[in-house]
Amino acid sequence: MGIEGVGARVARKEDKRFITGAGRYVDDMVVPGMKHAAFVRSPHAHAEIKKIDIKKAQAMPGVIGVLTGKELKADGIGNLICGWMIHSKDGSPMKMGAWSPLAFDRVRYVGDAVVVVVAETKGQARDAAEAVDITYEELKAVVDAPKALERSAPQIHPEADGNLIFDWELGDSAATNAAIKAAAHITRMKIVNNRLVPNAMEPRAALGHYDKAEDHYTCWTTSQNPHLARLVMSAFYNVAPENKLRVIAPDVGGGFGSKIYIYPEEIICLWASKKTGVPVKWVADRTESFLTDAHGRDHVSTVEMAFDKDNRITGLKVDTIANLGAYMSLFSSCVPTYLYATLLSGQYDIPAIHANVRAVYTNTAPVDAYRGAGRPEATYLLERTMETAARELGVSPAELRRKNFITAFPHQTPVIMNYDAGDYAASLDAAMAAADYAGFAQRKADAANRGKLRGIGMSCYIEACGLAPSAAVGSLGAGVGLWESAEVRVNAAGTIEVLTGSHSHGQGHETTFAQLVNQRFGVPIDSVSIVHGDTDKVQMGMGTYGSRSGAVGMSAVVKALDKVEAKAKKIAAHLLEADEGDIIIENGALMVAGTDKQVPWFQMALAAYTAHNLPGGMEPGLKETSFYDPSNFTFPAGCYVCEVEIDPETGVTEVVQFVAADDFGNIINPMIVEGQVHGGVAQGIGQALLEGTRYDASGQLLTASYMDYAMPRADDLPSFKVSTSNTPCPGNPLGIKGCGEAGAIGSPPAVINAITDAIGITDIAMPASPSTVWAAIRGTKH
Repeated sequence: MGIEGVGARVARKEDKRFITGAGRYVDDMVVPGMKHAAFVRSPHAHAEIKKIDIKKAQAMPGVIGVLTGKELKADGIGNLICGWMIHSKDGSPMKMGAWSPLAFDRVRYVGDAVVVVVAETKGQARDAAEAVDITYEELKAVVDAPKALERSAPQIHPEADGNLIFDWELGDSAATNAAIKAAAHITRMKIVNNRLVPNAMEPRAALGHYDKAEDHYTCWTTSQNPHLARLVMSAFYNVAPENKLRVIAPDVGGGFGSKIYIYPEEIICLWASKKTGVPVKWVADRTESFLTDAHGRDHVSTVEMAFDKDNRITGLKVDTIANLGAYMSLFSSCVPTYLYATLLSGQYDIPAIHANVRAVYTNTAPVDAYRGAGRPEATYLLERTMETAARELGVSPAELRRKNFITAFPHQTPVIMNYDAGDYAASLDAAMAAADYAGFAQRKADAANRGKLRGIGMSCYIEACGLAPSAAVGSLGAGVGLWESAEVRVNAAGTIEVLTGSHSHGQGHETTFAQLVNQRFGVPIDSVSIVHGDTDKVQMGMGTYGSRSGAVGMSAVVKALDKVEAKAKKIAAHLLEADEGDIIIENGALMVAGTDKQVPWFQMALAAYTAHNLPGGMEPGLKETSFYDPSNFTFPAGCYVCEVEIDPETGVTEVVQFVAADDFGNIINPMIVEGQVHGGVAQGIGQALLEGTRYDASGQLLTASYMDYAMPRADDLPSFKVSTSNTPCPGNPLGIKGCGEAGAIGSPPAVINAITDAIGITDIAMPASPSTVWAAIRGTKH
C-alpha cells in the first residue's frame, strides 16, 4: 500500500484552491456580453394573478427585457415535474399539480417566481423588478399539513382534491394490528420532525448562454448532478435539445440535497438568454435561498410500538402526514415513502410493520430531500420511540436495543429492504465505552451539586444509501436509473485523468478518487486529475446524493481501472517478453514477479501511444470506460450517544459530550470520513437545538434570514468523539457503505433523548430552544 493509497489520511488536494480563494463558482463566471436577472416574486402565499403591468419596468435604465409566464408558455417551455411516481393504496397515481417556472395565473407560496427582469447590472435589474406592478386577488392560505387535509382548507391545486397528493402504504396492516392487539406493552407517541432550510454556504446560481450562431445552449449552475439537469431540461421542459445543451457545475459550495433538483431559475436563464440575445446570470441572495430552496423534513406522525412480555418488539404501526409544500419537487415523492418507510425496521428484528403516508400540498416552499432524506425522519421516529419505551418498561435503553438487534445477515425486513451485513452490537459497545456510559450516574450527581440537570441519550441508526440498483428503483417508480459511470484516461506521459459522473461539492472526490488510482498503479496522487461536473467532458452519470459517490461512483472507477490494468499488463508483458499472468504493478512500475525485470509506468503508457511495439492486433492508446449498477443498497449503521447539561433557570442546553460510533464498511480516507461525520452531526444538533422554519398563518416565512433562523456555531458544539468499526459491504467491489449522511441521521434523536432524560419528561419539540426547555421544565407550553 502506498502512503497515499486506500486507508491513508491524505490531506485534501482541492482545499488549496478553496482556502486561497481560487475556487471557481457560478458567480465567478463571466461571459462576454453577460447581463443580470432579477425575479419578481409573489408576496402572497396564495393568490390569483389578475394583471401584470411591465411598462414602467421596461422603460427603466439598463433594462434589456421583462418577461412573463405567458411568454414562457407561448414558447412551449414545460412545467416542472416530480420524477418519481408514487401510487396511492387504491392504485391511483399521485396528483401532481402544475408548476410553471413563471407563474401566470396563480401563485402558491411566498417567493413563487412571476416575472424575470434582465438588465445591464444586478442593481438595475432589481430596481426594475420593483417597478413591475402586479395586481393580485389574495386567497386563503394553509401552511400546516394536517390542517390542509381538513374540509375547510383552501384548494391549492385542482389536480389534488383536498390537497392530498397520495395516500400510500407499506407493510402488513393485518399482522401489525394483530401484534398490537396481543401486545404486553404498547408505546404510543406523536412525533414531529421539524422543517429545515438547507443553507448551503453558496447560494444557488445560474448562468444561461444561448449562442445563436451555433444554435447551442450552455448553462452554468450550482448542481449536484449536471447530467440529470441536462436530461430533464431537454426531455421534459423543452428548453433545448439535449445534444445542443451543455450543463456545467463548477465548484459548488455545498448542496446537502438542495441542489439535486432543477429549479425555475436555470430554465428561465436559458430561455431568457435566447429571448433577449444576451447571456443571463442570476445569483440568489440569502433571503431568496430561504424562500425558494427546497426545504427538508416536515413530518407529523403517530406511532405504536408493540412489545411482548420479554420486551421484544412484535409490531410497529406508523401513520405519517408529509408536507410537500406548494409543488412537487423533482424527488419529493420518494422521500416520505421509499426513503423513509423502508427504514422503519431500523437495526431491530421487527416481524410486523405497517406504515401509512399521506403527502399533502400547503402554501409553503416545496419540500424535498435534505441530508439523509427520509432516513433521518425514520430514525428520529424509531429512536425516540425506543428510548421512551425503555423508560416506560423500566429497562436500560441500551439493553432494550441490544435485545432487539438483528444479529443474522442477510436479513429481510418486512418493509422491502434486505440488509446485507452488519454488527450493531459492536457499534453499541464502542459508543458506550467511549462515552463512559457506566460513569454517567456520578456525572449526573456532580451536575446536580452544581445546580444543573444532566442527561444522556442514545440513538442507533441505519440508513440505505448508494441509491440503486436501477431495476429496483425503477420498479418503485423512479424515473431514472441510479447507476454511475467513469472513464480512466492514461496519458502518453503516464499521468491519469479520471472522469466521473459523480459530482463533488465538498466531499473530497479529487483526493479519494485519486487515492484509488495510487493504490492500484502506484502513481502519485498529484499525477491524477479528477474531472467532473461538465456534460461536454464527462459521459453521462447520475451525480452525487444519497451517499452514493463511494459505493457507486468509486465502484465505476474501479471497473474502469480493472480494464486499464488488464491492457497495461498486456503491454508490459510484451515489452518485457514475459507471460501476462506474471506481471504485477508496484510502486509505479510493471514488473515480472520474482525478478528484477520491470518497465516504469510512464514508459508503458508512452508505448501505448507511440504504438511502435504493441502486441499483435492491439489498438493504440490506454483509455477505458465503465458503467456500474449495484446489486443492492448499502447499509451504514451506528450508535450515537449524547450527553447534555441544562441550566434549569434559563433552559440553556449545553452538549457536553457527543460520541459517534459508525460502521461505514471499508474506508478510503479516514480523515475525510471523520469530516463528513462532524458536519452531519453539526447539522443534526442544529436541527435538535436551534433550527426550525416557521410560517405564519397567512403563509409569510418568519425565518427568512439568519436573524431569525438559528444555525449552529462553533460554541454550540463539543469536540466529537468519532470511531468506526467495519463489516465490509458485500455488494460492491470496494466494500464501501457510504458516510455522508450518517451524522445528520443519527444525531437528532440522541440529543432529544438526552434532553428528555435530563428534565424527566417524555417528549419535547425540536428545536429544543432555551425557551422551549425552560417551559418544559415548568410544565408549561411554549
